[in-house]
Amino acid sequence: MAKDPSPYPVDLVIDYPDHPLNRLTTAFRIILVIPIVIILMLVSGSTPSQHDEAFRAVYGAGGIIFLPALLMILFRGKYPRWWFDWNTALLGFSLRVSAYMAFLRDEYPSAEENQSVHLTIAYPDVKADLKRGLPIVKWFLAIPHYVVLIGLVIAVIVCSIIAWFAILFTGRYPRSLFNFVVGVLRWQTRIIAYAFLLTTDRYPPFKLLEAPGA
Repeated sequence: MAKDPSPYPVDLVIDYPDHPLNRLTTAFRIILVIPIVIILMLVSGSTPSQHDEAFRAVYGAGGIIFLPALLMILFRGKYPRWWFDWNTALLGFSLRVSAYMAFLRDEYPSAEENQSVHLTIAYPDVKADLKRGLPIVKWFLAIPHYVVLIGLVIAVIVCSIIAWFAILFTGRYPRSLFNFVVGVLRWQTRIIAYAFLLTTDRYPPFKLLEAPGA
């Protein structure tokens, strides 16, 4: 089977900070992030009692319009644009919060502006790009990714701890660790878009780092 030369329709780029990061806000990040996390939880429909649903708490799956979109694709062959815009905006907001929590950026997460977190999701032509019955099983087909991500998320936590100390002592986020963490976030984002946002039928690639346009 020939390889599809077109770029994957979901991408995430986070600008590397080419300046010293703020040591003070880094030191107290766990406290400073609390207000915006509460706002994200309220918007996404998550609650503190759902702490065991880490995937939902971090990426706002509670607020994603999933089942209605699945039914609309299945029975009407449509994906309402405002549903797509809401899902994309909510995912972008949660990614900005994640980037702040992981010390990738100093800017306090905005509820509106993209800031230095660039999320790209192509709006699907449902009749041309999506198979009507596939959304029913996408969550199941993505199980291999879930298994791999368990280990990757643990690695991200370790990298974030190392980066926290590095920023406190040097003011810099080690570039290799930065690329790894962003790679994991990109991987997770593509799984969410495939299995829950239902914006693409192309199976997410198993890779962290990519060449431009990959």
